[in-house]
Amino acid sequence: MTETYSSLTPLLAVMVPLAAVVLIIVSRQRPNLRESWTIMAALAQFALVASMMPSVLDGRSPETTLFTISPGIALALRVDWLGIMFGASASFLWILTSVYSIGYVRGVSEHKQTRYFGSFAVCLAATMGIAFSANLFTLVIFYEILSVATYPLVVHKETPEAVAGGRKYLVYALSAGVTLLLALALTYYESGSVEFVPGGILAGDVSNNTILMLFGLFLVSFGVKSAVMPLHSWLPTAMVAPTPVSALLHAVAVVKAGIFGLARAIGFIIGPLAMHQSGAMDILAGLAAATIVIASLIALRQDNLKARLAYSTVGHLSYIVLGMSILSVDAWTGGLMHMVNHAVMKITLFFCAGAIYVKVHLQNVSDLNGIGRQMPLTMGAFAVASLGLAGFPPIVGFISKWFLVSGTLETGQWVFAGAFLISGLLNAGYLFSIVVRAFFAPSDKPMKFAEASPLLVVPLIITAVLSVVLGLFQHQVPYFYQLASWVATSIGSGGGM
Repeated sequence: MTETYSSLTPLLAVMVPLAAVVLIIVSRQRPNLRESWTIMAALAQFALVASMMPSVLDGRSPETTLFTISPGIALALRVDWLGIMFGASASFLWILTSVYSIGYVRGVSEHKQTRYFGSFAVCLAATMGIAFSANLFTLVIFYEILSVATYPLVVHKETPEAVAGGRKYLVYALSAGVTLLLALALTYYESGSVEFVPGGILAGDVSNNTILMLFGLFLVSFGVKSAVMPLHSWLPTAMVAPTPVSALLHAVAVVKAGIFGLARAIGFIIGPLAMHQSGAMDILAGLAAATIVIASLIALRQDNLKARLAYSTVGHLSYIVLGMSILSVDAWTGGLMHMVNHAVMKITLFFCAGAIYVKVHLQNVSDLNGIGRQMPLTMGAFAVASLGLAGFPPIVGFISKWFLVSGTLETGQWVFAGAFLISGLLNAGYLFSIVVRAFFAPSDKPMKFAEASPLLVVPLIITAVLSVVLGLFQHQVPYFYQLASWVATSIGSGGGM
């Protein structure tokens, strides 16, 4: 970014969902009104984010400072290229998730729906705060808010399994939060600043041991939500939550907040070049490559549909991490694009899983024989997203995978290119087997057209279509590809690569 200007719009994008929480609680006795506030807040938040897009694309960054604690530390919001990528995708998908949530909670008669919608709104406020954080201190504040606000959603069903899953999630998340505070303190001690600067802020005389220590702190703090093995086990456990919450965890906010935090830490605090010189990049790349392959192999063995999708998420998050571990503009571009592309495709799969559960109460892959003949729209959308995650053109997943593999080959790292390609084959195995079973396997039950409620089906059709449209036109639309490329190039020109 070359220019900043004062604006309250980033703050409003954070505050709108918080204002909606109050209205949702006040309207708890009137479900239609309560859900209307949810939809209106999602639309308003996306409109605010979209209104900043032209300025950001023009190289002008809106910012606002709430207060300064000490020199170099302030609670401040600033919208740059990376932030607008994350903020725009999360706010748009919140609209669809809100509509879908209404259909889901009505379809299964969920209890405590006011708490559900209120917690969802707080999560999206925290997500916008993370996306638009001007510095590490601000990101830490909103990162912790997101961890706490997600807990009521994970334990929403209040079964013993849900409570145990929520407790495990909270232990992981809060432990990561403590580690992040240590990383914040060490960053400020070494640099006298916590601002995000492309290429990193640490001076050249910082020792490799200090870089490795800081990297370790960031890896634990952001690696938990990024589900890098062995920090991933909370994620499959959290699948006890309602399916829209799973979509929030896996596509929109929580895991992408971890990925976003890693991008900030590597590209804007430590710097990729310092990571490489200290050997930290090699450690991160090895962990990411192992996670990609191992998670894909585990996914093949899962009969529970949401568990299979959970391990798929673990693997695909490390696609992004591995892209950020390679000193290549193409690899960084592909990783940042996959942060958005994966969100669109994975939320489609979870929407489909939820629609199946609401309509026919099936949760296991082995029970889905012939379901595609009963729910062709749902399973057609599932097939489209599966093709994209496996890397088939013209679905959007192909574009980001192309850049990721290109970046590894450009730097001569054939082993990592092999990890991407092997994972693509495994993706096809654990996802296409579901599609084949759904459309072609014989069923002992009569199958006739019977889709779920339009509130469930329309959002998943939109995200499936979006997966194709973005795949066909991603280079032509001045959005994800261009922004990702600009971020990668700015990190490189800032001394990062």
